[in-house]
Amino acid sequence: MSVPAEIPDSAVRTAVRTELFGPARRATTIGLVLLISLIAFEAMGVGTAMPAIVADLGAVSHYAWPFVAFMASAVIGTVLGGRWCDVAGPRVPLVVAPTLFGAGLIVAGTADGMGQLLVGRFLQGLGAGAQGVAVYVLVAAVYPQRVRPAVFGLISSAWVLPALIGPPVSGIVTERLSWHWVFLGLVPVVLLAVALVAPAARRLGPPDPGRATPPARRGFALAAVGAAAGVSALSWASQQTSTLAAVVAAGAAVLLVPSMRRLLPVGVFRARRGVPTLVAARGLLAGTFFTVNSYLPLMLADTHRWSLTMAGVPLLVGSLGWSAAAAWQGRHPGLARHRLLRAGFCLLAAGTAGMLLVAPAWGVPWLAAPLWALAGLGMGLGFSSVAYLLLAQSAPGEVGFHSSAAQLSDQLTTALMIAVGGGLLALFGSAASALPVLVAGLTAMAVIGVLVAGRTAGEHPDVNPG
Repeated sequence: MSVPAEIPDSAVRTAVRTELFGPARRATTIGLVLLISLIAFEAMGVGTAMPAIVADLGAVSHYAWPFVAFMASAVIGTVLGGRWCDVAGPRVPLVVAPTLFGAGLIVAGTADGMGQLLVGRFLQGLGAGAQGVAVYVLVAAVYPQRVRPAVFGLISSAWVLPALIGPPVSGIVTERLSWHWVFLGLVPVVLLAVALVAPAARRLGPPDPGRATPPARRGFALAAVGAAAGVSALSWASQQTSTLAAVVAAGAAVLLVPSMRRLLPVGVFRARRGVPTLVAARGLLAGTFFTVNSYLPLMLADTHRWSLTMAGVPLLVGSLGWSAAAAWQGRHPGLARHRLLRAGFCLLAAGTAGMLLVAPAWGVPWLAAPLWALAGLGMGLGFSSVAYLLLAQSAPGEVGFHSSAAQLSDQLTTALMIAVGGGLLALFGSAASALPVLVAGLTAMAVIGVLVAGRTAGEHPDVNPG
């Protein structure tokens, strides 16, 4: 049902704030934001500290492996976390997942060799993957449908502060104290987040007590391992610029195909109406945005000779655009989410296509900031809309599977496209030649998203989240 037109927007926003931060849900809402912020700080801070970490451990040649270990275990955690939530509810995963993440922080933060660091990164990825799914299942179980757009706006905003202060804080901590504290400093926040979320999680049981346990999916565990191996290979290849890396990436893509057939809903690759297209849309959004995000500093620094500090400015602008659009859509719960998703894809396609005016040697580098602000606005609308529609169209016993499928689509498409970028760099030999080709392909992905967005509405496209 749509929100009645005669109700003022201010009244709707007041009601939503009460639902989110009233006595019944205040601790849960703050805990969710902290859980997401933990993952964001880890993602933003560790990359800044990694050169010092590998130099201290004497393993510069293994620079890529801490990232690979995290990505591979995150895939396994995502799959297992989704299954666990569907069978028994999110109560245990919401405590176990951040506990694993916290244990990984301690192991990595006390590492005196590469082996221990990789174990810590593996634990962090396992916890982060399961935690990401459990958060969405908790949202479905605790928050009414009418306030979920605002919840997803908060989740998106939880990435902004880490994006702004994570890298400089990590750099200062590494230089003034030690890289060990980049990991260990987050442990108290883990404990606080678990303490805030645990009371709500304790009250949750199986998603549908009257329903039989979801059937085991044949080959599910093996497919998860295959996907993790594929992501590991893609992650390694994405950080290399060689012919070998291109070959490894191609082999990983071949390995991922049968795994994805098991781990994703039927119809994803055909854009079947409803959940399958939503899962595909999540991959198209993430693969487009995060791949450009990864190569944009290289584009500006290598091709246009910008400093690394200046080359990071468009990334910050994009993050702010994402947060602003996510907050805006949260204040307008009556808007049809599949239409917002199409608008998001249009903005993302425009911002990405505009990079064709930046990437070549003759390009105009200052356009990167406004273009990436546009893309960020698209992500703020699109990501929140996919999350809302996915929960709205999932039965109680399927929220975990569908959420893990969307997260996997995100992870795998991004890893694949970043690896494609690495292969193009190896093939063409320069960023000025390779990145325009990559940007053209990513623009095509965003345009596909525009074309299929209407198929995400499910069987009742006129129903709004009121």
